[in-house]
Amino acid sequence: MSLLLLFIALLVERAFGYPEGLFRAVGHPVTWIGRLVVALEGSLNRDTWSIPRRKRAGVAALAILVFLAAAAGLLLEQLLVGWVGFVVLAVLASSLLAQRSLASHVEDVAMALENGGLDAGRLAVSRIVGRDPQSLDEAGVSRAAIESLAENFSDGVVAPAFWLGAAGLPGGIAYKAVNTADSMIGHKTPRHLAFGWAAARFDDLVNLPASRLSGLLIVTAAALMPGASARDAWRAMWRDARFHKSPNAGWPEAAMAGALGLALAGPRSYGGVLVDDLFMGEGGRREANAADIRRALKLYAIADGLLIALAGLLAGLALLSGNTFAAAA
Repeated sequence: MSLLLLFIALLVERAFGYPEGLFRAVGHPVTWIGRLVVALEGSLNRDTWSIPRRKRAGVAALAILVFLAAAAGLLLEQLLVGWVGFVVLAVLASSLLAQRSLASHVEDVAMALENGGLDAGRLAVSRIVGRDPQSLDEAGVSRAAIESLAENFSDGVVAPAFWLGAAGLPGGIAYKAVNTADSMIGHKTPRHLAFGWAAARFDDLVNLPASRLSGLLIVTAAALMPGASARDAWRAMWRDARFHKSPNAGWPEAAMAGALGLALAGPRSYGGVLVDDLFMGEGGRREANAADIRRALKLYAIADGLLIALAGLLAGLALLSGNTFAAAA
């Protein structure tokens, strides 16, 4: 039933997102997980401890976090039974996905550039990326928004969907816990380099299947979108993804770059530190702009629709095979 749970959750989140009023009233699963990460980090990451001990403490913190997240999901599955309970579970599972909010945040960047110019675009993109916004021109703002769209399609939509489908609500919540921990402590700073090592490495591992699937969905979407190139998306993904600093983000970013005829990634600044990455794609001669953000959003919408269709197909096949087995028994 986890595939059916995933299918309904995708439909619910695509249609309604996570209501702002509900967020103000009770927060969001990510904020709840974040509080637990803060508590574990404050208790187990001691500056006076040795590097090996802090690394072991980080492993323990991650194990506690994943165990509690999975246990919460399992408890909810045990408590919410019947069709009414199943619908409630699907609505809860939809909060782990970010289809609607991702598109909204990226579209805000396009609107800001179109209506408010570069300064407005820099402000809008600073809400979704970590790089220095003041160092970006219009092309840099546009590239940053498109890269964020591609990367977050993988770890904000496809990855939680993958683990929901594979392991139900416990798998979805556990994935979200790992991903949240990585975003909070998986940094190469003096405080987090050792303690956050386990979170960063485990996040790389659990995102591996989704990143490849995300790239394939973008390639397929390019074949369905006028003006996009599935051939170039495929070629860029297989050629350039391995050069990205992330073992996973390069797959959807390279596919997006090839599909749209853009150059993504490349040198960029974070906190005044230059990250000298190679470019993804072959569009270096053309500067990205707000129109390209909108093209990327259209491609994303098609890829997300393909993900929903795939989940529906797999859910239908699972139900059919289950009914066939029950009839035979």
